[in-house]
Amino acid sequence: MKKTFISFLLLTLLLPVLLFGQQASEIDQRLLAIMQRYQAVGLSVVLVKNNQIDFHKNYGYKNIKDKTTLQDNDIFRIASISKSFTATSFMQLLKQGRCSLDDDFGDLIGFPIRNPNYPEAKITLRMVLSHTSSINDKNGYFNLDVINPSKNPDWKDSYNLYAPGSQYQYCNLNFNMAGAVLEKLTQMRFDNYISKNILKPLHLYGGYCIDSLDQTKLVPLYSFDDKANFIEEPNAYAPRRDELTAYQLGYTTPTLSPTGGMKISALDLAKYMLMHMNYGMGNGKKIMDKKYAKIMQTAVNRDSGYGLAMMNEDTVIPGITLTGHTGSAYGLYSAMFFNPAEKYGFVVITNGCNIPDSEEFNPLLKDCIQALYDTYIK
Repeated sequence: MKKTFISFLLLTLLLPVLLFGQQASEIDQRLLAIMQRYQAVGLSVVLVKNNQIDFHKNYGYKNIKDKTTLQDNDIFRIASISKSFTATSFMQLLKQGRCSLDDDFGDLIGFPIRNPNYPEAKITLRMVLSHTSSINDKNGYFNLDVINPSKNPDWKDSYNLYAPGSQYQYCNLNFNMAGAVLEKLTQMRFDNYISKNILKPLHLYGGYCIDSLDQTKLVPLYSFDDKANFIEEPNAYAPRRDELTAYQLGYTTPTLSPTGGMKISALDLAKYMLMHMNYGMGNGKKIMDKKYAKIMQTAVNRDSGYGLAMMNEDTVIPGITLTGHTGSAYGLYSAMFFNPAEKYGFVVITNGCNIPDSEEFNPLLKDCIQALYDTYIK
């Protein structure tokens, strides 16, 4: 799609305002300007203030082909924010005494998890959930064979040269392995456990398995080529039916992508965020004990600020530390950040925008959060 389409898209974004004969509000103007700056396809934002949802709105397209606009009940693959659902599940199991954060991860998963450079050093569940395990994604992370010594002669490449627990390196394989351990401990398929113990108690619609969801609610994701043309990413919602037919509980778990496969709306993600903001309490139910919620939000590695599937970031809004996570995959970018003390937070999701690959923190997400903060919180 050419730049002429982008102009058409922006005009369409403004049509609802023009049709009703009203001038766009300050936040509308700022968010639409941000969308224009980064050529965003669609945008869903939610603001939590004083411990409740205060503002939520959708802008732009859900689907470019048929020009449908985003709605509140549309669901996105939120990418790495999914990791927090995995860690939340483990906080529930810790309370039940089914595991410990200091357990040897090899014992939990059923094959050796040892850095060959430090064979005597135990790699723990805590290290895996905090990306301090010394494990990397060099061999990939879509199946567990890559790190299983009996399956892959190059398994050693999945480990870094430094000692387990000594450094932080973000690694998707950590959480696909953790999902497999969750299945071993609960004897439930990963997506079913999340649905029963997190989504349903909070009255949220979503999940990891495509075929368990209403296909019409899935938001297509778009990336950009080097000529600034939109490209739809069909693999974002691949159902993986063949893999699920041959599913092996506790081993082929990466099929469901515990590391990035949650599909949920921005509005429901904000309700999930409220639970974390209130240290485990959501929808009048205790999802996990306050003790474990705080463990998730406390940095394990001070340099990174990363806890257990939760980041502590002071760069989103300069000078203010927010807790949460980001996600990016198939052109989607997502952010969920909150201030548990001041009881405010933000969810921002786009199904496609044009930003440089070198950007560490998506500037569209950051600018949208800053706009929401300036308008409603500051």
